[in-house]
Amino acid sequence: MQLIDTNWSETETKIANTAFEKAKEREINALIELVRQQSSGITELDDLWHLHDFLSARRYDIDGKYDPENATVIFALASLVKEGWLYLDELEGIDRDKITKVSAMTRIV
Repeated sequence: MQLIDTNWSETETKIANTAFEKAKEREINALIELVRQQSSGITELDDLWHLHDFLSARRYDIDGKYDPENATVIFALASLVKEGWLYLDELEGIDRDKITKVSAMTRIV
């Protein structure tokens, strides 16, 4: 992740990276479960293409969301918290002002 939005210590960077990995793993696991459920209902070719289109869109979304060059850390963390893939308590060890910014942005992101 770009650290241009504020100064991040090495420890904070490690905590943020771990948080991103946890969020990504949760989102991917939820997607896999959803695909398992949806794929059991495929009966026609159109169903298969619909699943393909859905997966293509999700891949684009996930690849962009977790691209380390795509967004500033505060904004990305706030988005993940708002979407429910990450919890504020998983950011423990990061400066309180940064966590406050993340929390505030969850209300506007």
